[in-house]
Amino acid sequence: MILMSSIAFSVLFNKSFWSSAVPSPWVQWKLSLSLFLILTALHCLLLGIIVNRWIVKPVLTVLLIATALAAHFMSAYGIYLDADMLRNVLNTDTKESEELMTISLLVPVALALFPVALLWWTQIKRRSIARASLVRLAFLATSVLVILVGVSLSSRDVSSLLRNQREIRYLVTPANYLVALSKVLLAAPPGKKASPLPIGEDAVQKPSSAARKPRLVVLVVGETVRAKNWELNGYARQTTPRLSTIPGLVNFSNSVACGSSTEVSLPCMFSPYGRSNYDQKRIRSHQSLLHVLNRGGVQTLWIDNQSGCKGVCAGLPYLHVGDDQDTVLCNGTRCHDEILVKALASHIIPARGDRLVVLHQLGNHGPNYFERYPDRFKRFMPPCESPDLGKCTVGSIVNAYDNAALYTDHILAETISLLEGQSHYDAAMIYVSDHGESLGENGLFLHGIPYAIAPDEQLEVPMVIWLSAAFSITADIDMDCLKSVANKPVSHDNLFSSILGLLDVETTLYIPNLDVFYSCRTRRD
Repeated sequence: MILMSSIAFSVLFNKSFWSSAVPSPWVQWKLSLSLFLILTALHCLLLGIIVNRWIVKPVLTVLLIATALAAHFMSAYGIYLDADMLRNVLNTDTKESEELMTISLLVPVALALFPVALLWWTQIKRRSIARASLVRLAFLATSVLVILVGVSLSSRDVSSLLRNQREIRYLVTPANYLVALSKVLLAAPPGKKASPLPIGEDAVQKPSSAARKPRLVVLVVGETVRAKNWELNGYARQTTPRLSTIPGLVNFSNSVACGSSTEVSLPCMFSPYGRSNYDQKRIRSHQSLLHVLNRGGVQTLWIDNQSGCKGVCAGLPYLHVGDDQDTVLCNGTRCHDEILVKALASHIIPARGDRLVVLHQLGNHGPNYFERYPDRFKRFMPPCESPDLGKCTVGSIVNAYDNAALYTDHILAETISLLEGQSHYDAAMIYVSDHGESLGENGLFLHGIPYAIAPDEQLEVPMVIWLSAAFSITADIDMDCLKSVANKPVSHDNLFSSILGLLDVETTLYIPNLDVFYSCRTRRD
C-alpha cells in the first residue's frame, strides 16, 4: 500500500516538480529515473515510519486526496508549498476558501479516487509482531538503498539540481506540505497562545506635542497591489487617475515589501526588526508598532475588511467591517473597500491627543479580482470573471486586476477628501501594499513564492504619502524635499520609524536613517 501510494505521488501528483526539475524528460532520462527512484523511496521511507495496519487506509486516503488538491493549486497558480505558504493556508478564512472552491477541483479529486478505491479494495494480511517488524525493517532498509541507488545513478546532475534550485524541494508533494506542517506546528506555542512580548517600553511623546493641534495618521494597508501596475510609477494604463491630480501627494516609486504574502509581510512591516534583520519567530512573538504608539500616548484603531491583523493589533482596539450589512457596499459575504472609508468617517470624532487608524483593505485579493470593485469601475475590458484563472486569458486577468487597482485609487482619494474635510486634526495618509502579485509572468499567478526566489512582481509595491498643509508645517517637513527623494529605495522597514517620527514618539527603537521624513525636516530635535 505504501509503495503503490508513493508511486502514485511520484507519477500523478508531482507535475510542478517534474516540469521544473526535468524540462526535457526523454533527453534527461537518467536524471528522470534517478529522481523518480529518490522521490518514491523517500515517501516510502517517511510513510513506513509513520503508518501501521490500523491507520494505513485512512491516513493514505487523506494524503492522496490532499496531495491531489495541493498538486492542483501548485500547477494552476505556480505556488510553492513552504511553511509560510502553509501558514497562509491555515489562516485563510472561510470567505477566501470559498473563492477557491471551483468546479475544476473535481478533476484532481476524481484522479485521487482511483488509487483510493484500490487502497480500500486491498486486503491486509495479519502477521505476528516479530514477522511484521522484520518485514517493516526490510522495507525501510530497501527504501534507503533505493534512495542511494537513485543518487548514485545521476549524482552529478542531482547535486547540481539541489545546489542551484534549492527551493525545488517545496514542489515535492506530499513531503513539502508534511514538512511545512510540522514546522508550523512546532513553531506554535503549546496551549493557550502567549501574549506578545513588550517592545519600546521607553516610548514617550515629545513634550512639544501637547502644545500643537492633535495629529491623525491614517495608514492604509493595501492588499496584493503591485508597483508594476501603478500608473504613478509609469504604468501605461490609468490606474491612479484621481491620485495623479492631488496636490501634495508624494509617490515613492521604488518600494519593496517585506514578504510575498500577507502572513509574512503584515507582522514584519509593523515590527522594528523588519526584513533587514528578519527573524520570523522574534517578529511574531513580540509586540508591534501599534503597541509602542499606544504606550507612548497615541490612540490606535485597526479597521479591517479582510482576514484580521495577524497579531499586529493584539489586545488593542479592533473593528471588523467585512461582514457589515450595508446594502450598497456589501453583498452578504464581502464588502467593497469603501466600507473602510465609511467606518473611518464615524471614528474620527474629535478626541484629545494624537491618533493612528489603520485601514486594512481587501484590495486586489485574488483570484477573484472581478469581485473587488463595483460595476462602475469596470473600465478595462473584458475582465476575467471567474476564480478559475485557467479559464481566462492573461489579458482578461490583467483587466480585472487593473480595475481593482483603479478602485483602490478611488478609496485613497476618498480617504484624503475625508481628511481634508475635517478640522479637528492635522491629518496625514500613508498607503503601502503588503505585497505584489504575479499575473502570468513565467507561468506564475497569485503570490507567496519563497522570498529568496520571489519575482519582482510579488515584492515591488506602491507607496504614497499625503500630508495636509498644516501637518507638514507643524511637523517641519519640506514637501519639495520629500518629493525629491521619493525615487530612492524604500521598503516596509521604513514604516516603523517613519510613523514614530510623524507622531513625535521617542524611543530607542526609532532609527533616523529609516525615517523617510527625517532628511527633509527643517528642524531636527
